[in-house]
Amino acid sequence: MAIATWRRPRPHGIRQWRKVALIGFFQTAGVMGTIFISLRTITASEASILLFTNPIIVVLFATLFLGTRYRWIQWFGVVLGFSGILMTLGLHVNLRLGTVLGLLGAVSWALATVLIKRWGHAFDTWTLTAYQMLVGGLVLLVASPLLEHPMLVITGMSVSIILWLAIMASVVQFTLWFWLLQNGDAAKTSALLFLAPFFGVLSGWIILGEPLTRGVLIGGILIAVGIILVNRSRPAKVAASP
Repeated sequence: MAIATWRRPRPHGIRQWRKVALIGFFQTAGVMGTIFISLRTITASEASILLFTNPIIVVLFATLFLGTRYRWIQWFGVVLGFSGILMTLGLHVNLRLGTVLGLLGAVSWALATVLIKRWGHAFDTWTLTAYQMLVGGLVLLVASPLLEHPMLVITGMSVSIILWLAIMASVVQFTLWFWLLQNGDAAKTSALLFLAPFFGVLSGWIILGEPLTRGVLIGGILIAVGIILVNRSRPAKVAASP
């Protein structure tokens, strides 16, 4: 009986497995792959700010794909958020690879958010978390020899980092995230993410000694304010999704 209570319903049919695979591709492979590689050419502060523009992009995708309609103040928040991105990048056109990858990571996350909101109700939260991570992990495993030279160094620090990423930053994080998306508005839930760039910039400054440039600070503030405005009030209408 105890074992039975821990069993979760697995996806059934090609249609459900295809949905899980698509979510895993964007949520795990797309986000993790782009953000980790971006850190080679940009700072952790910049990567954090770029990745967590996700809530702003969610508004655009929710409008296009979910039929959600937002008020003018929320669209003003979108404009303000993208202005913050330009400020963060220094208002120049010479974009580094890490900058492009950071933005691609945000787009990938936004796509996954919309897909989870649209399809997530058909899955058990733990099941969706596990299998999308499995699919995304397999994609990254296959891609790793093509993008870098894999090397494993086993130390106390490396094991601690892997355990933290696997348990707290993956299993716990994704489970809570999927549950929130299944039980709330996609854009409003994403508003909670505006705290992440703040802690990302603060951690980069305290732990890594990264400089707090005026552009990064002002850009981060504009993005945070933009996200707050986007989620200040409820959407005007949400179309029913199949």
